[in-house]
Amino acid sequence: MQPVRLLSYNIRSLRDDPAAVVRVVRAIAPDVVCLQEVPRFGAWRLRRRRLARACGLRIAAGRRACGLAVLAAPHVRRVAREFHLLTPDRGLHRRALAIAVLESGGARFVAASTHLDLAGGPRLRHVREVIGHLDRASARHGAPVVLAGDINEEPGGPAWTLLAGRFRDAFAAAPAGGAATFPARAPRRRIDAVFADPSIAVAGCGVPAGGAAPAADYARATDHLPLAAELRIGAEASKDR
Repeated sequence: MQPVRLLSYNIRSLRDDPAAVVRVVRAIAPDVVCLQEVPRFGAWRLRRRRLARACGLRIAAGRRACGLAVLAAPHVRRVAREFHLLTPDRGLHRRALAIAVLESGGARFVAASTHLDLAGGPRLRHVREVIGHLDRASARHGAPVVLAGDINEEPGGPAWTLLAGRFRDAFAAAPAGGAATFPARAPRRRIDAVFADPSIAVAGCGVPAGGAAPAADYARATDHLPLAAELRIGAEASKDR
């Protein structure tokens, strides 16, 4: 089984303190980062590349639309990538799903990032679409799925419940660190999540505490806290569930 540290992080288009974002990511030292609200205006392509390079990572998936990206460490090989626009809703921000098929230590897995809507109806409909895209990607590449993102809903809501019925809520499975992810300066809501395929063992998940990164950087970087999951992927992982 292969250990993989995955980070989910809404960086609010780097409107706050980009240097603090980089310090937070580097302190956590992830193998994979699923980003939401990545810059998508102005010199967006250059800003994404600079961010990835400053974090010691590379872009594995993502497009301009919807502000999503998946970054990977140099030792993680990209096998394939996909990007799916979800069905539009008049007057609402367009939503999407960024998918990277990755290999680390011989273990292949699908890492996906999404940012769901504030409106409950579209959010629930989009979750159904996301699950369909992920099921097809998993079957196509013979790989288990990890979905990370800003759900814009707390546990117990319809969209969250649907996701937790198909995947494992990593924090609920193995809490390690803080639960609440929003707002960063006074966190009280758990609206960011990592959902893992049942075949993936979750060793821990939560907002990193202690020496992972200075608390002041969490507040400076963006309005969400980072959510890190320690995963074990591969043939032996299911034995440890």
